[in-house]
Amino acid sequence: MAETIRAALVQSRWTGDRQSMIDAAVGLARAAAAHGASVLCFQELYSMPSFFGAEDPGRFAGAERVPGGPSFEVMRDLARELSLVLVVPVFEQDQPGVHYNTAFVLDADGRYLGKYRKTHLCAAPGIHEKYYFRPGNLGYPAFDTAVGRIGVYLGYDRHFPEGWRALGLAGATVVFNPAAASQRLAGHLWRLEQPAAAAANEYFVGTVNRVGAEPASAADFFGSSYFVDPRGELVGAVAPTDKSALVVRDLDMDLLVAVREELAFYRDRNPAAYGALVAP
Repeated sequence: MAETIRAALVQSRWTGDRQSMIDAAVGLARAAAAHGASVLCFQELYSMPSFFGAEDPGRFAGAERVPGGPSFEVMRDLARELSLVLVVPVFEQDQPGVHYNTAFVLDADGRYLGKYRKTHLCAAPGIHEKYYFRPGNLGYPAFDTAVGRIGVYLGYDRHFPEGWRALGLAGATVVFNPAAASQRLAGHLWRLEQPAAAAANEYFVGTVNRVGAEPASAADFFGSSYFVDPRGELVGAVAPTDKSALVVRDLDMDLLVAVREELAFYRDRNPAAYGALVAP
């Protein structure tokens, strides 16, 4: 694993059609690679609108297989061309009638390393994730990539500390949290939860949000994507609230080692005392 990882996040405004979203994502990935990035994460459902605001059966036509769907093929070729590890969130069809909110991971040579399926689904007023998706069933995998071991935690998952910890126990040193967070429901928590998770679990977190108003979700997304280090401190500036952006930051892996040696949270855990946390 390199001592420093140059990592990137892409926050995007919905353009109105899927192909232009894919084209924009490809262009921003090329820009990230030109800036020296070796790993990049797109936002939740990167090529689609955030459509959770209503129960619309027509949306299922946009789901794709993983591996094998159109996004998979485009991104596999892109990862190989740019020598770039990619985290790509999509609407996955596992089989007819069975769908997941998923992110797949490609190594820098284009190899498919696996996928994470969103575990926690929101059913707050005006949010209908449970209509579209089943809860994830793949646990909390960590993926061995050209930049080290990374993890993925999707959107609403970030409110639940258990998955953050599971990814740390699996050896993740960078965890990406692609999201579709609206100001109404998540504005205040956005600045609290990911830094707290990074500090509690002693790894880097890259969290990326959508930006702009989207009628399909009746939401106004506020961007503000950022990286945070294992002390819970920002790595560079937060992305704008009102426009698409590419965030590229250097992540100092020596800092991660130093923090874990200074504050040995993994050593000092006491799992025997936590049984009540998983009681039904």
